[in-house]
Amino acid sequence: MLKRLFRPNPARDIGRALYAAAVEQARAPALYATFAAPDTVEGRFEIYTLHVVLLLDRLNQPGDRVKATSQGLFDAYVGALDHALREMGVGDLSVGKKMRKLGEAFYGRVKSYHAAFAALPERGALHDLLARTVYAEGDAGRAPALADYVAAQRDHLAAQPLDQLLDGRVDWRLP
Repeated sequence: MLKRLFRPNPARDIGRALYAAAVEQARAPALYATFAAPDTVEGRFEIYTLHVVLLLDRLNQPGDRVKATSQGLFDAYVGALDHALREMGVGDLSVGKKMRKLGEAFYGRVKSYHAAFAALPERGALHDLLARTVYAEGDAGRAPALADYVAAQRDHLAAQPLDQLLDGRVDWRLP
């Protein structure tokens, strides 16, 4: 039983690598300087979530390996949120409630981003979504520029070989 519990899980490890790449990209100073994404807990949540959603969108392909990698990415994202809440001092009894709220927010974002992506190349829906989420407490006038970045990033990810992503390697565009 312990062997099964501790055996290597490539999809989990690749999901963690993809999440680390999303975090690195989400921390790019240009996202906060050039696009004026709010450098707050909420603003960073939105930018991290945006990059995870971009990867999940790219991984939205048939196949067991792709599905396992997507699940590994999602699990890494959720684990990082849980860890961040605990680091911020949220008590054990409150973490579950906060994680439920964050999970609902995440699924709402995924649904909204998929709808906005389906409308591309028209960027109105993506612009409105970014204004409501990323710029909820910031300068929504920067949403069109961020929408251009997101659309270009999505195209850039689509051009990358799926096998590269399934090996845990992401080539992001510079913001």
